[in-house]
This record gives sequence, C-alpha cells and structure tokens, in this order.
Amino acid sequence: MCDKIRLAGVVSESIVDGPGIRYVVFAQGCPHKCEGCHNPQTHDMNGGYEESAEDILNDIAQNPLLTGVTLSGGEPFLQAKQLLPLAQKIKERRLNLIIYSGYTYEEIVKVGERDEAWILLLSCADWLIDGKFEKDKSDPDIKFRGSTNQRIIDVKKSMECKSPVSADI
Repeated sequence: MCDKIRLAGVVSESIVDGPGIRYVVFAQGCPHKCEGCHNPQTHDMNGGYEESAEDILNDIAQNPLLTGVTLSGGEPFLQAKQLLPLAQKIKERRLNLIIYSGYTYEEIVKVGERDEAWILLLSCADWLIDGKFEKDKSDPDIKFRGSTNQRIIDVKKSMECKSPVSADI
C-alpha cells in the first residue's frame, strides 16, 4: 500500500452517505462537473491533499461503531488503482463498502475491460450509487442519492448476472 490517494477530505462519522455509521472518503478530482454538484471543491484534479491507504485504515480502526465505508468524491474511479488496496482492506475488516460514481455501472464495466483496477475496485463494493447528478431530477426525499436518475446497484448480484441489479439499502 504505497500509492498515495488524492483526497478532498474524510468524514469520520456520517449517517447520510449510506446505511449505519460510515467513514466517508472524498476522492479529489472529477471530470463530470455536474451542475449543482454538492461537492464542487472536489473537481480540481490537482486540489486536495495526499494520504496513504494505511493512514486512512488506521483512522477507520479507531472507531468500533462504524458499519461501513463510503468512497465518494470527486470521482473515485479516477483513482481506482490507488483506492483498490484500501477497498480490499475494508472488506477484510468485514465493513460494507459503497462507492458513489458519476459513471454508470455499464460505463465502469466497459472501462474495466481495459483497466483492470476499475473492475477490481467495483468488485470490492457492496453497492454502487451510479450516474451523474442531474439538477433537474433532484429530489431531497430519495434515499442516499441526489437525483432520481441515479441508481443503487447491488454489485455482487450485478456481476454474477452481468447486468445491473437494483438494490434497496
């Protein structure tokens, strides 16, 4: 675990980024630049700061109340290679993992055909919340999503049947 992850920040306890008490890692850098983005400070590819997966894991280990970890952003898949060791260790610790991405499940799988890190990172996730935020489809009443076009995908089932399977978390 030597590669540094470029971060916009972390939240050590969140109840809005997935079920239970979660540790949230906000990756720095995003090509989507969705209008009305909740985290526009994460867009700059050179912004933020660098942190090792080991330091993040040590921080996670300090809180026995955590039920899961969320990778958000920015766009986590832009740093798939750097985030993969973190995701694998999270799963070894038996924490659930959510990844938010502006890419759709189908786009991630397609890129994963030529960049193995994308598919390996995806395979670590329990759930993927996919799709760009669309301001005109914004709905404050939907759970764990910003706009109604975004899907909650059960990653394990989707990878088994090679097609996205919706989940309710």
